Amino acid sequence: MKYRRLGKTELDVSVVGVGTWQFGGDWGKDYTQKDADEILNRAKELGINLIDTAECYGPHHMSESFIGDFLSRDRREDWVLATKFGHHWHDHWENAWSVDQIRTQLEESLRALKTDYIDLYQFHSGSDEAFDNDELWTMLDKQVQAGKIRNLGISIGSNDNAYQTDKAAEVNAKAIQVVYNRIDRVPEERVFPSCERQDLGVLARVPLASGFLSGKYKPGAVFEDNVRKGRERGEVDEKLKLVEEIRRSEVPEGMGMAEWALAWCLKNPAVSCVIPGCKTVEQVESNARAAEIEL
Repeated sequence: MKYRRLGKTELDVSVVGVGTWQFGGDWGKDYTQKDADEILNRAKELGINLIDTAECYGPHHMSESFIGDFLSRDRREDWVLATKFGHHWHDHWENAWSVDQIRTQLEESLRALKTDYIDLYQFHSGSDEAFDNDELWTMLDKQVQAGKIRNLGISIGSNDNAYQTDKAAEVNAKAIQVVYNRIDRVPEERVFPSCERQDLGVLARVPLASGFLSGKYKPGAVFEDNVRKGRERGEVDEKLKLVEEIRRSEVPEGMGMAEWALAWCLKNPAVSCVIPGCKTVEQVESNARAAEIEL
């Protein structure tokens, strides 16, 4: 495994992390604690030290709770734990951007994660209006001073949101999370240059383009999970044809496409870490191999 500095956080993070949206059940599989433990244990064995989750990955902080139970039986200090705020999913799902709501979310996340601090607490795909709230950032800064949050970050909803990225230093955010992959290269235009100017860490989410770059799907494939099944058939077929073209013209013979796609993201010097989801131990192992590939 290789490690990079996550911007001004001064944290050294594995270049491949573990994304955990799947633990909430939206990607076509219901998880047990045993499933989560196996994935996280194998990740640690392979040198992975960053876990990315969120308040709304599953109802009642489900993903965070799986991680918290695992961490309660592991060495918390070995992990860089990143989670997010801005949404509420208990009896129903909703945006929740008031200062009081976010203060409550923080306490709920700490309880679910069974920890007394979060390494990176990220503004989660909110509007610019929600972002421009001085009271919010003042409250969060107090939580940093109290030690409950080590670093603040911004997970931008649009991969071209230069507004929130440019204001990161003003709100004491030290890392940006953004969609970036071989199919979607928009962040290269404005987001990455801003991150480099401000010395912000970059977490590249959806690095396998929601599985399209995994190498598992051929044109005509049908998706059954909650995230992808609602997409227009034409959009799906167009992406799958593009992936086939990329496979033929860019992926070296004998190299797995998923490993190549992650290494492709890491080739960009702005990227600190890729955070692919992984449904199985085998996928964790495949993802980790990307750290060894030089493109």
